[in-house]
Amino acid sequence: MDRIRLVGGNQLRGEIPISGAKNAALPLMIASLLTQEPLVLENVPRLADVNQLEKILENHGVDIAVHGRRPGTPGSRFDGQRMTLQAADIVDTTAPYELVSTMRASFWVIGPLLARAHEARVSLPGGCAIGTRPVDFFLYGLKQLGAEIDIDDGYVVARAPKGGLIGGLVHLPKVSVGATHTIMMAATLARGTTVIENAAMEPEIDNVAHCLVAMGASISGIGTRTLTIEGVPSLHGATIEVIPDRIEAGTFAMAAAMTGGDVLLRHARPEHLQSALDVLGQAGATIASEAGGIRVKRNGNGLQSVDVEVDTFPGFATDLQAQFMALMTMANGVSHIRETIFENRFMHVAELARFGADIRVEGQVATVTGVPALKGAQVMATDLRASVSLVIAGLAARGETVVNRIYHLDRGFERLEDKLSRCGAEIERVTG
Repeated sequence: MDRIRLVGGNQLRGEIPISGAKNAALPLMIASLLTQEPLVLENVPRLADVNQLEKILENHGVDIAVHGRRPGTPGSRFDGQRMTLQAADIVDTTAPYELVSTMRASFWVIGPLLARAHEARVSLPGGCAIGTRPVDFFLYGLKQLGAEIDIDDGYVVARAPKGGLIGGLVHLPKVSVGATHTIMMAATLARGTTVIENAAMEPEIDNVAHCLVAMGASISGIGTRTLTIEGVPSLHGATIEVIPDRIEAGTFAMAAAMTGGDVLLRHARPEHLQSALDVLGQAGATIASEAGGIRVKRNGNGLQSVDVEVDTFPGFATDLQAQFMALMTMANGVSHIRETIFENRFMHVAELARFGADIRVEGQVATVTGVPALKGAQVMATDLRASVSLVIAGLAARGETVVNRIYHLDRGFERLEDKLSRCGAEIERVTG
């Protein structure tokens, strides 16, 4: 099994290209189920989750062709892929357990399948063990569009009324990115008007909404808490670009701050992670927007402790919580990190403690007392974002660090070790 070996102490200096956003690419791929015509996606990242979703979509009858970057355009080996997906026919409306169990986002196929084929049988999802993340909101929203829902032997069995889904009012009791994606996609082919209240506002939602509009959907309120979708009889093909990954950008920004470096995050968009950038500024980093992205530098005063409470967008992202905790382990003073999204997202604390970090957890709050130095250690990844927090700690720790079970990393970070090594990190992937 692969692992990451790194030796800490080097400042990160240079340029890191930010890949396409995993959390946008996956629902964009799923949107291909809504039309018979080709959907072309630019800037698709090379990730294990993308590969897994390809298998799931092919099971439903989607033909997928993957190419390099757009023909005739200059670029580097880190540029995203060009992917063409065409679901001329839905050949199977079942998403089996063996395919869905490894990735939660694959459950989202239920919306497009129900909208276009009027039926779906989808296994209850798996993914990272960071909380229960129930699908109640998904099913509630689909019921508001007229779907009949049953649970049978670990599968959600959904059927649309005769003639297809019917528009309705969906007020989400809690902001949910997955539920917003699923209901929005399903509503594009429903008869009548659907209003989603308390919708998620993440940039990835906007990326998918703009894709659906390019495919012929009628959606208003994009970028707000209320989405209004006027159903249409059918959608057509389109070409859309996957936005840069704000979580990857925030991760590398924290790595630069942790090592006292100076890094340009190429393609990163500050408006997509302003809350995290504000917090980094308070912690002692210098943040500057440039034409090519975002530059992150550490000033000479060391890291300062900052209190953070995670929230839905535009708040501080839960997907950056573990990385920020790693940063705070060497800050001057005491910081408090409150996790409000997932109930079990502090599993990285025990692994950070192996570096010598001083962290105490009470309920949903982690109290981090900064220490003068970390020491390299053998550590084990517990979930996708926790994995990279261990890499961040290892970049600043004295001596050698080995991160085991890095298959989690490959689910969400494209060629992490290559991007860090080109900026001066002593890091490598070890196989076997």
